[in-house]
Amino acid sequence: MTAGTDQRQKVQSAAFRVPRPRKMLWWSLGLLAAFVVMGVFVMIGRGVPFTQPLDDWWRTIVGASPDSALYRTAVPMFFQNLGEGPGTLVSVVVIPAVLVIVGRWRSALFFLSITLVGPGLFSQVMKNLVNRPRPAADPEHGLFGPLFLVDHGSFPSGHSVSAGALVFGIAALIPASRRLLRTAWWVIAAVLMVGMVWQRTLVNAHWLSDTVFGLAAGVAAALLMWWVFWPLLRQDYGRPVWFLHLGHRARLTAV
Repeated sequence: MTAGTDQRQKVQSAAFRVPRPRKMLWWSLGLLAAFVVMGVFVMIGRGVPFTQPLDDWWRTIVGASPDSALYRTAVPMFFQNLGEGPGTLVSVVVIPAVLVIVGRWRSALFFLSITLVGPGLFSQVMKNLVNRPRPAADPEHGLFGPLFLVDHGSFPSGHSVSAGALVFGIAALIPASRRLLRTAWWVIAAVLMVGMVWQRTLVNAHWLSDTVFGLAAGVAAALLMWWVFWPLLRQDYGRPVWFLHLGHRARLTAV
């Protein structure tokens, strides 16, 4: 048995000895419960939940008109694309493929599971159950409908679900020992989530509550899968990138 193999076995054994964090599970279930309860309020209110006054107020100060040049500038379009084809390509293909290439197939499965549970299961099931109307045009009061093509169902915001799942999914790939890197990512994550709320309401595609609870659903999915994959992710934290150590392995074999 080589020293490298022995070290990997020690890392794997240590990973399974560390119990799954209960707080992570409770946070996930709590956010999921809040998401489901809000969906119930939307249904029983026939698309007009208790948050509607706040949603209306936010729309009057954030929603853009078709004549506005702002919503097609670089920053809003970045968030538009993040929740559509380009963002889906990154989450479903690019990140998992890179993880597999560097030898972290467990992390790749984890990342794919987040996409299936969050944007796939939570978002689409709730959209079809609730089918909340999108913000409608009201020219007399200076209000406008969606400025981009949208599908049915305003609750939740699929873009927001994807953003919440993405940022927490990436956070799970960073070991807690890399404190500076993880802290930097949390700052970026906050900007991405707040930016997604702003952009989806800027283009009148969603009500404010659609985006906030959409983030909750995405984060809930990521935390739940993080908890499920906890020991497998910890194994990958200690796994070296195989092609960076080919020379070392060759020398060990020669000896």
